[in-house]
Amino acid sequence: MEEGLIHGVKLSSVGPANVTGPDAVTEPHNIDLAMKLHYLRGIYFFGSGLAFAGFTILSVKEPLFTWLDQFPVPCGRFRRRDSGRPYIKCNDCGARLIQANSHKTLHEWLHMNNHDYDTLLCANHFIGPELQFSPLVYLQITNFKCGGVAVGLSWAHVLGDAFSAAKFINMLGRAVSGFKPDRPINLPQTLNRPSNPRGLPKSGSDPLSVKRVDPVGDNWVHAAPCKMDTFSFDVKISHLRSKLGGDFPPFEALAAVIWQCVARVRAEARVVNVFRRSEENSGNGTLGNTQIVSVAKADFAVAEANPSELVRLLRDEASDDRRMIDEVVERDGGLSDFIVYGANLSFVNLEEATFYDFECNGQKPVRVVYRVDGVGEKGAVLVLPGVVEGGGGRLVTVMLPENEVAGVKSELKREGVMA
Repeated sequence: MEEGLIHGVKLSSVGPANVTGPDAVTEPHNIDLAMKLHYLRGIYFFGSGLAFAGFTILSVKEPLFTWLDQFPVPCGRFRRRDSGRPYIKCNDCGARLIQANSHKTLHEWLHMNNHDYDTLLCANHFIGPELQFSPLVYLQITNFKCGGVAVGLSWAHVLGDAFSAAKFINMLGRAVSGFKPDRPINLPQTLNRPSNPRGLPKSGSDPLSVKRVDPVGDNWVHAAPCKMDTFSFDVKISHLRSKLGGDFPPFEALAAVIWQCVARVRAEARVVNVFRRSEENSGNGTLGNTQIVSVAKADFAVAEANPSELVRLLRDEASDDRRMIDEVVERDGGLSDFIVYGANLSFVNLEEATFYDFECNGQKPVRVVYRVDGVGEKGAVLVLPGVVEGGGGRLVTVMLPENEVAGVKSELKREGVMA
Protein backbone atom coordinates (compact mmCIF):
# COMPACT_ATOMS: atom_id res chain seq x y z
CA MET A 1 0.00 0.00 0.00
CA GLU A 2 1.24 3.46 -0.90
CA GLU A 3 2.98 5.17 2.01
CA GLY A 4 1.69 8.34 3.61
CA LEU A 5 -1.82 8.40 2.19
CA ILE A 6 -3.15 9.43 5.60
CA HIS A 7 -1.31 11.47 8.23
CA GLY A 8 -1.94 13.58 11.31
CA VAL A 9 -4.40 11.07 12.73
CA LYS A 10 -6.08 12.14 16.00
CA LEU A 11 -8.50 10.06 18.05
CA SER A 12 -10.98 11.42 20.59
CA SER A 13 -14.39 10.64 22.03
CA VAL A 14 -17.59 12.60 21.69
CA GLY A 15 -20.83 11.98 23.52
CA PRO A 16 -24.29 13.49 23.93
CA ALA A 17 -24.61 16.90 25.54
CA ASN A 18 -27.21 15.75 28.04
CA VAL A 19 -27.34 12.83 30.46
CA THR A 20 -29.69 10.03 29.43
CA GLY A 21 -30.53 9.04 32.99
CA PRO A 22 -29.68 6.20 35.36
CA ASP A 23 -30.37 2.56 34.54
CA ALA A 24 -31.43 3.31 30.97
CA VAL A 25 -31.01 0.21 28.82
CA THR A 26 -32.35 -1.36 25.64
CA GLU A 27 -32.29 -4.93 24.42
CA PRO A 28 -31.61 -5.71 20.74
CA HIS A 29 -34.25 -7.71 18.92
CA ASN A 30 -33.47 -11.22 17.76
CA ILE A 31 -32.84 -10.10 14.18
CA ASP A 32 -30.36 -7.51 15.53
CA LEU A 33 -28.38 -10.20 17.34
CA ALA A 34 -28.37 -12.34 14.20
CA MET A 35 -26.50 -9.45 12.50
CA LYS A 36 -24.04 -8.73 15.33
CA LEU A 37 -20.97 -10.09 13.48
CA HIS A 38 -21.54 -7.71 10.55
CA TYR A 39 -20.40 -4.09 10.31
CA LEU A 40 -21.30 -1.35 7.84
CA ARG A 41 -18.55 0.96 6.56
CA GLY A 42 -19.72 4.02 4.68
CA ILE A 43 -17.68 6.85 3.17
CA TYR A 44 -19.20 10.15 2.05
CA PHE A 45 -16.98 12.19 -0.29
CA PHE A 46 -17.58 15.95 -0.35
CA GLY A 47 -15.95 17.72 -3.26
CA SER A 48 -16.09 21.24 -1.89
CA GLY A 49 -14.40 22.62 1.17
CA LEU A 50 -17.61 24.54 1.82
CA ALA A 51 -19.12 21.47 3.46
CA PHE A 52 -16.94 21.95 6.55
CA ALA A 53 -15.51 25.39 5.79
CA GLY A 54 -14.07 27.17 8.80
CA PHE A 55 -14.64 24.25 11.14
CA THR A 56 -12.11 23.73 13.92
CA ILE A 57 -12.04 20.67 16.16
CA LEU A 58 -14.20 22.49 18.70
CA SER A 59 -16.69 23.72 16.11
CA VAL A 60 -16.92 20.20 14.68
CA LYS A 61 -17.61 18.67 18.06
CA GLU A 62 -20.28 21.17 19.05
CA PRO A 63 -22.89 19.91 16.52
CA LEU A 64 -21.80 16.35 17.34
CA PHE A 65 -23.00 16.85 20.93
CA THR A 66 -26.41 17.94 19.63
CA TRP A 67 -26.49 15.10 17.10
CA LEU A 68 -25.67 12.36 19.59
CA ASP A 69 -28.24 13.73 22.04
CA GLN A 70 -30.83 12.17 19.74
CA PHE A 71 -29.25 8.70 19.81
CA PRO A 72 -28.83 7.30 23.33
CA VAL A 73 -28.65 3.70 22.06
CA PRO A 74 -25.70 4.06 19.63
CA CYS A 75 -23.92 6.01 22.39
CA GLY A 76 -24.20 3.07 24.80
CA ARG A 77 -22.13 -0.03 25.46
CA PHE A 78 -23.01 -3.71 25.54
CA ARG A 79 -23.48 -5.72 28.71
CA ARG A 80 -24.85 -9.23 29.32
CA ARG A 81 -27.85 -10.35 31.34
CA ASP A 82 -27.44 -13.15 33.85
CA SER A 83 -28.61 -15.50 31.09
CA GLY A 84 -25.78 -14.22 28.85
CA ARG A 85 -28.05 -12.43 26.37
CA PRO A 86 -26.49 -9.09 25.30
CA TYR A 87 -28.19 -5.76 25.95
CA ILE A 88 -27.10 -2.13 25.61
CA LYS A 89 -26.61 0.09 28.64
CA CYS A 90 -27.32 3.66 27.54
CA ASN A 91 -24.53 5.21 29.58
CA ASP A 92 -23.67 8.12 27.25
CA CYS A 93 -20.16 6.82 26.51
CA GLY A 94 -20.62 8.17 22.99
CA ALA A 95 -18.81 7.57 19.72
CA ARG A 96 -15.17 7.72 18.66
CA LEU A 97 -14.08 10.60 16.45
CA ILE A 98 -11.06 10.28 14.16
CA GLN A 99 -9.52 13.26 12.38
CA ALA A 100 -7.00 12.80 9.62
CA ASN A 101 -5.43 14.48 6.60
CA SER A 102 -4.31 13.28 3.19
CA HIS A 103 -1.77 14.74 0.83
CA LYS A 104 -3.93 13.48 -2.05
CA THR A 105 -6.67 15.50 -3.72
CA LEU A 106 -10.17 14.06 -3.75
CA HIS A 107 -9.91 13.51 -7.52
CA GLU A 108 -6.64 11.61 -7.09
CA TRP A 109 -8.13 9.46 -4.34
CA LEU A 110 -11.22 8.51 -6.32
CA HIS A 111 -9.12 7.85 -9.41
CA MET A 112 -7.11 5.23 -7.49
CA ASN A 113 -10.38 3.23 -7.13
CA ASN A 114 -8.82 0.93 -4.54
CA HIS A 115 -10.93 -0.45 -1.70
CA ASP A 116 -7.78 -1.19 0.33
CA TYR A 117 -7.11 2.55 0.35
CA ASP A 118 -10.72 3.34 1.26
CA THR A 119 -10.29 1.37 4.48
CA LEU A 120 -8.03 4.25 5.60
CA LEU A 121 -11.00 6.64 5.48
CA CYS A 122 -13.26 4.63 7.78
CA ALA A 123 -12.42 2.94 11.07
CA ASN A 124 -12.35 -0.85 10.88
CA HIS A 125 -13.45 -1.42 14.46
CA PHE A 126 -15.15 -4.50 15.87
CA ILE A 127 -17.03 -4.94 19.13
CA GLY A 128 -15.04 -6.72 21.86
CA PRO A 129 -13.22 -8.42 23.36
CA GLU A 130 -14.28 -6.15 26.25
CA LEU A 131 -17.92 -5.37 25.52
CA GLN A 132 -18.27 -2.67 28.15
CA PHE A 133 -15.49 -0.59 26.57
CA SER A 134 -16.27 -1.09 22.87
CA PRO A 135 -17.84 1.86 20.99
CA LEU A 136 -20.64 0.95 18.59
CA VAL A 137 -19.99 3.87 16.22
CA TYR A 138 -16.87 5.53 14.82
CA LEU A 139 -16.85 8.72 12.77
CA GLN A 140 -13.80 9.76 10.73
CA ILE A 141 -13.29 13.13 9.03
CA THR A 142 -10.43 13.21 6.51
CA ASN A 143 -9.35 16.44 4.83
CA PHE A 144 -7.86 16.23 1.33
CA LYS A 145 -5.31 18.80 0.21
CA CYS A 146 -7.75 20.22 -2.35
CA GLY A 147 -10.27 21.17 0.35
CA GLY A 148 -12.46 18.11 -0.21
CA VAL A 149 -13.56 16.02 2.77
CA ALA A 150 -14.36 12.37 3.37
CA VAL A 151 -16.70 11.47 6.24
CA GLY A 152 -16.40 7.82 7.20
CA LEU A 153 -19.07 6.05 9.27
CA SER A 154 -18.28 2.75 10.95
CA TRP A 155 -21.56 1.29 12.18
CA ALA A 156 -22.16 -1.91 14.14
CA HIS A 157 -24.93 -3.72 12.24
CA VAL A 158 -26.47 -4.88 15.51
CA LEU A 159 -27.76 -1.28 15.81
CA GLY A 160 -29.64 -1.35 12.53
CA ASP A 161 -29.40 -1.86 8.78
CA ALA A 162 -27.98 0.49 6.15
CA PHE A 163 -31.22 2.47 6.04
CA SER A 164 -30.85 3.13 9.76
CA ALA A 165 -27.19 4.08 9.31
CA ALA A 166 -28.26 6.58 6.65
CA LYS A 167 -30.85 8.14 8.99
CA PHE A 168 -28.20 8.39 11.69
CA ILE A 169 -25.58 10.16 9.59
CA ASN A 170 -28.15 12.38 7.85
CA MET A 171 -29.06 13.81 11.25
CA LEU A 172 -25.44 14.92 11.60
CA GLY A 173 -25.86 17.09 8.52
CA ARG A 174 -28.95 18.65 10.06
CA ALA A 175 -27.12 19.25 13.34
CA VAL A 176 -24.25 20.98 11.49
CA SER A 177 -26.89 23.22 9.91
CA GLY A 178 -28.24 24.14 13.35
CA PHE A 179 -31.36 21.95 13.35
CA LYS A 180 -32.36 20.60 16.78
CA PRO A 181 -34.89 17.72 16.83
CA ASP A 182 -37.65 17.62 19.42
CA ARG A 183 -36.85 14.30 21.07
CA PRO A 184 -34.34 11.46 21.08
CA ILE A 185 -34.66 8.55 18.65
CA ASN A 186 -35.01 5.00 19.97
CA LEU A 187 -35.61 5.89 23.61
CA PRO A 188 -34.09 3.35 26.01
CA GLN A 189 -36.35 1.19 28.11
CA THR A 190 -36.33 -0.90 31.25
CA LEU A 191 -34.77 -4.32 30.96
CA ASN A 192 -37.71 -6.55 31.77
CA ARG A 193 -37.74 -9.04 28.94
CA PRO A 194 -38.20 -12.65 30.12
CA SER A 195 -36.00 -15.37 28.74
CA ASN A 196 -37.58 -17.37 25.89
CA PRO A 197 -40.92 -15.51 26.24
CA ARG A 198 -42.70 -17.43 23.49
CA GLY A 199 -41.90 -20.82 24.93
CA LEU A 200 -40.16 -21.87 21.72
CA PRO A 201 -38.62 -25.34 21.55
CA LYS A 202 -34.90 -25.50 22.30
CA SER A 203 -34.08 -27.40 19.14
CA GLY A 204 -34.96 -27.16 15.48
CA SER A 205 -33.44 -26.53 12.07
CA ASP A 206 -31.78 -23.23 11.22
CA PRO A 207 -33.27 -21.09 8.42
CA LEU A 208 -31.57 -21.33 5.07
CA SER A 209 -30.67 -17.62 5.12
CA VAL A 210 -28.21 -17.86 8.04
CA LYS A 211 -25.08 -19.84 8.80
CA ARG A 212 -24.24 -20.82 12.34
CA VAL A 213 -20.57 -20.15 13.17
CA ASP A 214 -18.30 -21.17 16.02
CA PRO A 215 -18.93 -19.24 19.25
CA VAL A 216 -17.08 -15.92 19.34
CA GLY A 217 -17.73 -15.03 22.98
CA ASP A 218 -17.31 -11.31 23.60
CA ASN A 219 -15.10 -10.78 20.54
CA TRP A 220 -17.72 -10.10 17.86
CA VAL A 221 -15.60 -10.81 14.81
CA HIS A 222 -16.17 -13.30 12.00
CA ALA A 223 -13.35 -14.10 9.61
CA ALA A 224 -14.27 -16.05 6.47
CA PRO A 225 -12.26 -19.25 5.95
CA CYS A 226 -10.78 -17.70 2.81
CA LYS A 227 -9.40 -14.28 2.00
CA MET A 228 -12.10 -11.92 0.74
CA ASP A 229 -11.68 -9.13 -1.78
CA THR A 230 -13.84 -6.15 -2.72
CA PHE A 231 -14.36 -4.28 -5.99
CA SER A 232 -16.97 -1.88 -7.30
CA PHE A 233 -18.23 -0.53 -10.60
CA ASP A 234 -20.84 1.88 -11.93
CA VAL A 235 -23.72 0.74 -14.14
CA LYS A 236 -26.06 2.69 -16.40
CA ILE A 237 -29.56 1.27 -16.03
CA SER A 238 -30.47 2.10 -19.63
CA HIS A 239 -27.57 -0.03 -20.83
CA LEU A 240 -28.56 -2.90 -18.55
CA ARG A 241 -32.18 -2.90 -19.71
CA SER A 242 -31.08 -2.77 -23.33
CA LYS A 243 -28.90 -5.81 -22.77
CA LEU A 244 -31.65 -7.86 -21.09
CA GLY A 245 -34.28 -6.80 -23.60
CA GLY A 246 -36.95 -5.82 -21.09
CA ASP A 247 -38.10 -3.22 -18.61
CA PHE A 248 -36.82 -5.15 -15.59
CA PRO A 249 -36.40 -3.58 -12.14
CA PRO A 250 -32.77 -2.41 -11.89
CA PHE A 251 -31.90 -4.31 -8.73
CA GLU A 252 -33.29 -7.64 -9.89
CA ALA A 253 -31.71 -7.19 -13.33
CA LEU A 254 -28.28 -6.51 -11.85
CA ALA A 255 -28.61 -9.34 -9.34
CA ALA A 256 -29.61 -11.78 -12.08
CA VAL A 257 -26.59 -10.97 -14.24
CA ILE A 258 -24.14 -11.07 -11.33
CA TRP A 259 -25.70 -14.27 -9.96
CA GLN A 260 -25.14 -15.92 -13.31
CA CYS A 261 -21.54 -14.67 -13.56
CA VAL A 262 -20.71 -15.98 -10.08
CA ALA A 263 -22.37 -19.33 -10.87
CA ARG A 264 -20.14 -19.76 -13.92
CA VAL A 265 -16.99 -19.17 -11.88
CA ARG A 266 -18.14 -21.15 -8.85
CA ALA A 267 -19.54 -24.05 -10.89
CA GLU A 268 -22.97 -23.37 -9.32
CA ALA A 269 -24.83 -21.12 -6.90
CA ARG A 270 -28.48 -22.07 -6.71
CA VAL A 271 -29.42 -20.42 -3.43
CA VAL A 272 -29.12 -16.68 -2.74
CA ASN A 273 -30.09 -14.30 0.05
CA VAL A 274 -31.97 -11.15 -0.93
CA PHE A 275 -32.15 -8.04 1.30
CA ARG A 276 -34.69 -5.29 0.64
CA ARG A 277 -36.07 -2.22 2.37
CA SER A 278 -39.19 -2.86 4.41
CA GLU A 279 -42.04 -0.45 5.03
CA GLU A 280 -40.73 -0.03 8.57
CA ASN A 281 -37.62 1.61 7.12
CA SER A 282 -39.67 4.46 5.67
CA GLY A 283 -41.73 5.23 8.76
CA ASN A 284 -40.98 6.99 12.01
CA GLY A 285 -37.22 7.36 11.82
CA THR A 286 -36.35 4.76 14.46
CA LEU A 287 -33.29 2.60 14.06
CA GLY A 288 -33.16 -1.16 13.73
CA ASN A 289 -32.67 -4.17 11.46
CA THR A 290 -36.04 -4.01 9.73
CA GLN A 291 -34.93 -4.85 6.19
CA ILE A 292 -36.54 -7.91 4.61
CA VAL A 293 -34.25 -10.96 4.53
CA SER A 294 -35.43 -13.53 2.00
CA VAL A 295 -34.13 -16.57 0.13
CA ALA A 296 -34.44 -17.42 -3.56
CA LYS A 297 -33.72 -20.92 -4.86
CA ALA A 298 -33.25 -22.09 -8.43
CA ASP A 299 -34.01 -25.70 -9.36
CA PHE A 300 -32.11 -25.35 -12.62
CA ALA A 301 -28.55 -24.58 -13.73
CA VAL A 302 -28.10 -20.86 -13.05
CA ALA A 303 -25.03 -20.50 -15.25
CA GLU A 304 -26.97 -21.33 -18.41
CA ALA A 305 -30.37 -19.89 -17.49
CA ASN A 306 -32.20 -17.08 -19.20
CA PRO A 307 -31.54 -13.97 -17.03
CA SER A 308 -35.25 -13.12 -17.18
CA GLU A 309 -36.02 -16.35 -15.30
CA LEU A 310 -33.58 -15.34 -12.55
CA VAL A 311 -35.24 -11.91 -12.40
CA ARG A 312 -38.59 -13.65 -11.90
CA LEU A 313 -37.20 -15.79 -9.07
CA LEU A 314 -35.67 -12.80 -7.30
CA ARG A 315 -38.74 -10.62 -7.71
CA ASP A 316 -41.61 -13.07 -7.21
CA GLU A 317 -40.42 -16.19 -5.41
CA ALA A 318 -37.96 -15.07 -2.73
CA SER A 319 -39.39 -16.24 0.62
CA ASP A 320 -39.20 -13.97 3.68
CA ASP A 321 -37.02 -15.63 6.34
CA ARG A 322 -37.31 -13.05 9.11
CA ARG A 323 -39.72 -15.00 11.27
CA MET A 324 -37.48 -18.08 11.15
CA ILE A 325 -34.40 -16.00 12.01
CA ASP A 326 -36.28 -14.50 14.94
CA GLU A 327 -37.27 -17.95 16.17
CA VAL A 328 -33.82 -19.54 15.94
CA VAL A 329 -32.16 -16.67 17.84
CA GLU A 330 -34.93 -16.75 20.45
CA ARG A 331 -34.67 -20.51 20.77
CA ASP A 332 -30.96 -20.19 21.53
CA GLY A 333 -31.52 -17.41 24.08
CA GLY A 334 -29.60 -14.91 21.96
CA LEU A 335 -26.35 -16.74 22.71
CA SER A 336 -25.54 -18.42 19.38
CA ASP A 337 -23.54 -16.73 16.65
CA PHE A 338 -24.58 -16.47 13.00
CA ILE A 339 -23.68 -14.74 9.77
CA VAL A 340 -26.33 -13.63 7.31
CA TYR A 341 -24.41 -11.76 4.60
CA GLY A 342 -22.46 -14.43 2.78
CA ALA A 343 -24.30 -17.38 4.33
CA ASN A 344 -25.41 -17.72 0.73
CA LEU A 345 -24.47 -15.41 -2.12
CA SER A 346 -26.24 -12.26 -0.89
CA PHE A 347 -27.78 -9.40 -2.87
CA VAL A 348 -28.55 -6.22 -0.93
CA ASN A 349 -30.91 -3.65 -2.42
CA LEU A 350 -29.87 -0.20 -1.16
CA GLU A 351 -31.31 1.73 -4.12
CA GLU A 352 -33.72 3.59 -1.85
CA ALA A 353 -31.23 4.36 0.92
CA THR A 354 -31.03 8.11 1.48
CA PHE A 355 -27.25 8.30 1.38
CA TYR A 356 -27.23 11.51 -0.66
CA ASP A 357 -29.47 13.30 1.83
CA PHE A 358 -26.42 13.82 4.07
CA GLU A 359 -26.01 17.56 3.54
CA CYS A 360 -23.55 19.88 5.28
CA ASN A 361 -23.74 23.65 4.79
CA GLY A 362 -25.73 23.17 1.60
CA GLN A 363 -23.23 20.69 0.13
CA LYS A 364 -24.13 17.08 -0.71
CA PRO A 365 -21.68 14.22 -1.29
CA VAL A 366 -20.27 13.79 -4.76
CA ARG A 367 -19.97 10.05 -4.12
CA VAL A 368 -21.05 7.61 -1.41
CA VAL A 369 -19.61 4.11 -1.03
CA TYR A 370 -20.56 1.36 1.41
CA ARG A 371 -19.27 -2.10 2.17
CA VAL A 372 -20.00 -4.78 4.76
CA ASP A 373 -17.40 -6.43 6.98
CA GLY A 374 -17.90 -9.92 8.36
CA VAL A 375 -19.23 -11.33 5.08
CA GLY A 376 -19.14 -15.13 4.74
CA GLU A 377 -17.33 -16.98 1.98
CA LYS A 378 -20.38 -17.14 -0.34
CA GLY A 379 -19.99 -13.37 -0.84
CA ALA A 380 -22.28 -10.33 -1.00
CA VAL A 381 -23.27 -7.69 -3.54
CA LEU A 382 -24.52 -4.21 -2.57
CA VAL A 383 -26.51 -2.18 -5.10
CA LEU A 384 -26.33 1.50 -4.13
CA PRO A 385 -27.78 4.61 -5.76
CA GLY A 386 -25.45 6.32 -8.19
CA VAL A 387 -24.42 9.94 -7.90
CA VAL A 388 -27.58 12.05 -7.72
CA GLU A 389 -26.51 14.43 -10.48
CA GLY A 390 -25.73 11.50 -12.81
CA GLY A 391 -29.28 10.12 -12.78
CA GLY A 392 -30.29 6.56 -13.56
CA GLY A 393 -27.07 4.87 -12.49
CA ARG A 394 -26.17 2.41 -9.77
CA LEU A 395 -22.97 1.77 -7.84
CA VAL A 396 -22.33 -1.94 -7.30
CA THR A 397 -19.97 -3.16 -4.57
CA VAL A 398 -18.99 -6.82 -4.72
CA MET A 399 -17.34 -8.80 -1.89
CA LEU A 400 -16.16 -12.28 -2.92
CA PRO A 401 -13.42 -14.80 -2.14
CA GLU A 402 -10.19 -13.46 -3.57
CA ASN A 403 -9.70 -16.47 -5.84
CA GLU A 404 -13.05 -15.81 -7.57
CA VAL A 405 -12.68 -12.09 -8.22
CA ALA A 406 -10.68 -12.24 -11.46
CA GLY A 407 -13.06 -14.77 -12.98
CA VAL A 408 -16.19 -12.85 -11.98
CA LYS A 409 -14.76 -9.59 -13.31
CA SER A 410 -14.00 -11.31 -16.60
CA GLU A 411 -17.58 -12.61 -16.83
CA LEU A 412 -19.03 -9.20 -15.99
CA LYS A 413 -16.93 -7.58 -18.73
CA ARG A 414 -17.96 -10.28 -21.18
CA GLU A 415 -21.58 -9.50 -20.36
CA GLY A 416 -20.91 -5.81 -20.95
CA VAL A 417 -22.03 -4.85 -17.44
CA MET A 418 -18.61 -3.80 -16.17
CA ALA A 419 -16.21 -1.66 -18.16
